Amino acid sequence: MDSMTVRIAIPEPSSLDAGYNQRSLPPYLAALHAAGATPIVIPLHERQDRVARLLAGAQGILLPGSRYDVDPQTYGEDPIPECAPPDPARTAVDELLLQDAFNLHKPILAVCYGVQALNVWRNGKLIQHLTTPVDHQPGRDVQEAHAVRVAPGSRLARLAADPEPLVNSSHHQAVRVPGDNLLVGAVSAKDGVIEALELDSADHFVVGVQWHPERTYLTSAFSRALFAGLVHAAEAWQPRRSEEAVSRA
Repeated sequence: MDSMTVRIAIPEPSSLDAGYNQRSLPPYLAALHAAGATPIVIPLHERQDRVARLLAGAQGILLPGSRYDVDPQTYGEDPIPECAPPDPARTAVDELLLQDAFNLHKPILAVCYGVQALNVWRNGKLIQHLTTPVDHQPGRDVQEAHAVRVAPGSRLARLAADPEPLVNSSHHQAVRVPGDNLLVGAVSAKDGVIEALELDSADHFVVGVQWHPERTYLTSAFSRALFAGLVHAAEAWQPRRSEEAVSRA
């Protein structure tokens, strides 16, 4: 498949804050275009059948960040005061995209809130509010907030030239317990906070990172490699039902 024909589905980041979408969505779209893909933006207020038709034309999934939080009740906890409210429309569309991707073996790149949504969908749990010596919310303009330690032998390690790259950071929650069949791909070098997950599968590209590679696409080879990894996996994708999907049917 010609990479220029690769289509990547990406939901609108938020159904509740149009201004946030206007700020945050363009860098994802620019990164996908630069990596050779055509983004398909999934509106959050579409009917399920319309979303399904859009997904039918996509070879990969990108789950972006959000200024809202995953509802803690979905992983068995009551929200604490620091927890932001959920965005039910975003949650519903994410679930449709994740189900489609896992049923048909489509590659996934999940970013910040996206990796948290992926983890909870896979029955994992989150830290509702981080309190560590590392500032995980230094601001959008800080491109190198802290180092992450990439797990040797991981899919992420094959994409990173440096085993401890510097990344940006814009989150107050993080993965506490990885979900089903998800492996830790990187941790924050100083406080051990989980910074990346990946599916334990040699032939299904599912990578989630807690930082924002779309914001540093032009300045970071690692960021470009993450998007290239998604696009290359989408180029190679062939429609097929995963063994897991068959076992769940």
